[in-house]
Amino acid sequence: MLNKILVTYASRAGSTAEVAEAIGKTLSEGGAQVDVMPMKDVKDLTIYQAVVAGSAIRGSKWLPEAMQFIQTHRSTLARKPFAMFTVCITMAMKNAENYRAGVMGWVAPVRALVKPVDEGFFAGMLDFSKLPFNWDTLMLRLTVAQGIFPRGDHRDWNAIHNWAEGLRSVLRA
Repeated sequence: MLNKILVTYASRAGSTAEVAEAIGKTLSEGGAQVDVMPMKDVKDLTIYQAVVAGSAIRGSKWLPEAMQFIQTHRSTLARKPFAMFTVCITMAMKNAENYRAGVMGWVAPVRALVKPVDEGFFAGMLDFSKLPFNWDTLMLRLTVAQGIFPRGDHRDWNAIHNWAEGLRSVLRA
């Protein structure tokens, strides 16, 4: 376990995956060996000193496969430095800070299973060309048409980079 960190994620349309890649790149620039991979591909956590896990939000909660990952690896994650990040279009709304407490509540089930050393909350991207055409997407289109959610890419790469830089010291515990 020589300074090896896992950055793992659950993503529907690729936005969270790109955030995970950026976090991994920042951590590796700090000298860590980093693996970045989807949660569904993670089999063994014993080779990692620390884990950073993130998910997109759908239906006011982490994706089901992200929650399954946390439940499956709960005991191992409890013994390692663990940080979590959430990517959510709600964080791109006007007055997003007013919604931060709500978004933090959406990830309380994760926190109830494993206590993170740090949490990152980032605005996401809303690109309908990457989403399936179904009832949920239709309802999301309506909220965009009403001006509730903004369309487009609202990820703040500086905020993501700065958060990941701050993880360097807490993940080496």
